[in-house]
Amino acid sequence: MKITIFGVGYVGLVTGVCFADIGYQVCLIARSQSKIDNLKKCVVPFYEPGLDKLIQKNSKRLHFTTDFEEAVNFADVIFMAVGTPSNPDGSCDLSQIEEVSKIIGHSMTGPKVIVIKSTVPVGTDKKIRQWISSNTNKKFSLVSNPEFLREGTAIDDFMNPDRVIIGADDTKAAKVVQSIYKPYGAKILTTDISSAILIKYGSNSFLATKISFINEMANLAQIVGANITDIADGMGLDKRIGRAFLNAGIGYGGSCFPKDVKELMHTAKNAGYHFRILDGVEEVNVLQKALPTEKLAKMMALGGKTVAVLGLAFKPETDDMREASSLVIINKLLMGGAKVQAWDPVAEENAKRLAPNIVCFNTVYQALKGADAAIIATEWEQIKRLDLKKVKKLMKRALIIDGRNVFDPKSMKKLGFDYQSVGR
Repeated sequence: MKITIFGVGYVGLVTGVCFADIGYQVCLIARSQSKIDNLKKCVVPFYEPGLDKLIQKNSKRLHFTTDFEEAVNFADVIFMAVGTPSNPDGSCDLSQIEEVSKIIGHSMTGPKVIVIKSTVPVGTDKKIRQWISSNTNKKFSLVSNPEFLREGTAIDDFMNPDRVIIGADDTKAAKVVQSIYKPYGAKILTTDISSAILIKYGSNSFLATKISFINEMANLAQIVGANITDIADGMGLDKRIGRAFLNAGIGYGGSCFPKDVKELMHTAKNAGYHFRILDGVEEVNVLQKALPTEKLAKMMALGGKTVAVLGLAFKPETDDMREASSLVIINKLLMGGAKVQAWDPVAEENAKRLAPNIVCFNTVYQALKGADAAIIATEWEQIKRLDLKKVKKLMKRALIIDGRNVFDPKSMKKLGFDYQSVGR
């Protein structure tokens, strides 16, 4: 089996490398020659554990190119995995999808099955058909195959999927894509294209809703003197609810949840429907990100103080800074006149591009040295394993605002910390 993938970003590269790992010949294409050259050297443009080694392992089955005609005609099955960022109004920017569609149409010399891997709104398939058909008279079929990868565990997610969704109006094309995923042994659900698209948006928006809901519960628990961890554990024991995504904290970020919530709201609006729940989900998420700095400002004046921000990426095991809570925290600290000493094991370079006024350190302890307070923004393992007695000696004041509930409040108070967490 030969497969072509347009896009070497997070979804495209992980998909292509994982396909190669089960024996398929895969051609990955991008415009940037430097990206392609780096990938040939197993240099990955983002951080994902194990991906560089998997590229090296499957180098004989991976073909990287900038040649459109070569890529399009390398295989009969083409995956579109280019970026579809949100516009300011919440709609989806389809400019890259449009460009790739026209390239495919112009370059194809025979029939193709074209698989939409990128996250796109309902109705995009009709636009893609028009963009391709206006550039070719060759036959092609469209299939929607949304991705459900989590940054930091993407390889395992792809190799051991909960389910594979295939949306198609063409039974023959659907069977071709089913055959590609058959070796993974996952449950395959075949639907129409619109339903497949909404499964992706609905899944991520529902998980975002769980996060905002438990954060609201945490805020209430804080007021009435309850413990949100116990509450989440108790709720999670109900099989209808489950414990996943019930960890109270300072909001969700990344490339998927914020974008997909906005785009589902925009899709609903265009259809004449007001998706009221998602209004609240977004509002809570915005407010939650501001909580650590608000708590700190009530405990001390920020002007002239040094604050250590521990963790910068939106979640552990990634260098992704998109919609990261740390950016809101840093911005509010700097506006309040504080100096920020930051640490993150992999996201420092991306963070500095977005927040150039921060000072980053190589170790957590260096970032904590001389700090008047610390805010935990990402629950990295290195933070969980801190020598807290050493931390107390390094800090000017043993004040920690824990936005991810990493430590036990009672233990922290016994050690002499002024410790604030979320909902406990």
